[in-house]
Amino acid sequence: MTTLTPQEASLLETATKTITSIKPSNTHSVASAVLASDGRVFSAVNVYHFTGGPCAELVALGNAAAAGAEELTHIVAVEDTRRILSPCGRCRQVLLDLWPGIRVIVLGEEGPRVVGIAELLPFAYSWPGEE
Repeated sequence: MTTLTPQEASLLETATKTITSIKPSNTHSVASAVLASDGRVFSAVNVYHFTGGPCAELVALGNAAAAGAEELTHIVAVEDTRRILSPCGRCRQVLLDLWPGIRVIVLGEEGPRVVGIAELLPFAYSWPGEE
């Protein structure tokens, strides 16, 4: 089993506490927590609607931005069963474009592990406007 650092374990715990704080629903509920380089942690839940809506990761990133956090180091998402989720494709692209050095806590075969965002999005699309 991969061992998380105390800071990574705390981030996972924050996401888990966030998902357990919302009312259970029959929709796809997800919570996310993001760690800034200054040690601040920002968490959020997704806003589900049948027409679409922001993922928990994007809401957490928005919370961090609204608080002035610029350098983000780690992110994690958990579903309502408290299982770690990998970011969806859209979130992976946003993370790679805006925070290419961010580390993501994912669920590996032997438990939680931490990987760089580029590992989760090989052969990524490169948007010319961001270069």
